[in-house]
Amino acid sequence: MTQSVKKILDHVLARFAGQITRLEVHLSDENSASKSGMTDKRCLLEARLAGRDPVSVSNLALTVEQAVTGTAHKMVSLLGRELGKLGKR
Repeated sequence: MTQSVKKILDHVLARFAGQITRLEVHLSDENSASKSGMTDKRCLLEARLAGRDPVSVSNLALTVEQAVTGTAHKMVSLLGRELGKLGKR
């Protein structure tokens, strides 16, 4: 699973590869087998950019791959906004 997560993140976040100094991924199962309901997978992604505070996003999905992909796309949007603000100064 580690390689598939890395592959998704490398592909989706490629545009920001030169600006991200560290990326942390936390995966969890929000509803374990002992609880009723769907087994939702949660991905929390934290990115650190040089000279900036860390930013994080999360996503819930039915599978780990869907959770990681959704979180990566949210991070692209967030980084685009954050870095776009820097360019307007």
